[in-house]
Amino acid sequence: MTSYELREHKVKHLSTVPATEDVEIELAVREYDGTPTGQDREPVLMLHGRSVPALPGFDLAPVPGGDPNRYSWAQELAQAHYDVFIMDLQGSGRSTRPGPMDDPCNANPAQQQPVLVDHTIPAPCPPQYTSELGNAESDGAELAAVVKFIKSQVGTGKRIRFVGWSAAAFVMGPYTLQHPDDVESLFLIAPMFPPRGRWSGKTEDPFGRPPGVTTLPVGQPPNQFGFPMNVGSKGGFTRPLTGPLWEAGIGERVWAACMEVDPVGSKWGPQTNGDYEGVLRYRNTYWWGWNSKTVPHMSEGRHVLGDRVPVLILYGELDRTANTQTSMPDDLYFSVPDLYAAIGGSEKLMFCFEASSHSLVWETTAQAIHHYSKHWFKNGKVEGVSSGKYFRELDGNLIPVQ
Repeated sequence: MTSYELREHKVKHLSTVPATEDVEIELAVREYDGTPTGQDREPVLMLHGRSVPALPGFDLAPVPGGDPNRYSWAQELAQAHYDVFIMDLQGSGRSTRPGPMDDPCNANPAQQQPVLVDHTIPAPCPPQYTSELGNAESDGAELAAVVKFIKSQVGTGKRIRFVGWSAAAFVMGPYTLQHPDDVESLFLIAPMFPPRGRWSGKTEDPFGRPPGVTTLPVGQPPNQFGFPMNVGSKGGFTRPLTGPLWEAGIGERVWAACMEVDPVGSKWGPQTNGDYEGVLRYRNTYWWGWNSKTVPHMSEGRHVLGDRVPVLILYGELDRTANTQTSMPDDLYFSVPDLYAAIGGSEKLMFCFEASSHSLVWETTAQAIHHYSKHWFKNGKVEGVSSGKYFRELDGNLIPVQ
């Protein structure tokens, strides 16, 4: 039996994405309000990663016959009496998608042959829009618009508990560093963190544009990458979602949820008996301001992360997306432990889940994550600890990591 109210919102925002600059777009926000009658609303904001939209990420329908909330982290938190908001950035899920995403020729040239050729397009074709769609500033502006909206609903003085999966760290991390009074706590799951990643190099503005990125007239993109969109096939997406920690059919369910919120991409890809397989479309983004130089940022004489804003980090032992195993350029080398080390304050807690992957929100241990978040939000502790590093075994046993 549910004990929350579902509301759907469209937050209006004047876009700063080059492809839609100065155009009013809509940011989709789903709300599960579990606030008991007569009590203050306690807001949580959940943000998706690079490729998977918010709804399958945080609000996936259950496997038939399974626990109804096992893969809906948002509904689980609402059942615990939080007011939960889950948002999509522009170009993802049910939010406005920039026009260049509707042309399959604008897909990453390296992905066209294996994903699009012979059904969606007859042969590889050069991108017509030759740059990324979003960047650190536009993502931050969209997050700020949703934060402002939430505060208009729950009270301007309320601080919000942030939950970010994967590349959401590129957006929620810098936002928290710059606006700590908006954020009650920061929970990052499988966060992307390049210790030597892009930054402005300007000590007076460590979160400003990096060298070479400038504001250009409408319609003229910065041209950092040469294409605006990435695409993925169903097989490439679902194949890794198998093994002892996955329920049978979970990959199919996640894929169906991704296609449900993309009326264009769901009509691409090969057909079987007249039904399209679909293609996962996700925007190409240029991020900066999230690295070992910016994370220790101080405000009012205190470290923001780990002091003014407590931080909980959780990742999988087998996650090779958030933890790079081979030599890579600075912008493509990622390390979760390096993020923990860079946080200057002492109110930081990190767990490594045994045998888990980058997609641990859909593993059978997903409810352990829900459990951790509820205790963290309520008490600032998980399993009785408020700081330190721990390895969580499959049976739930915690081993301190030195």
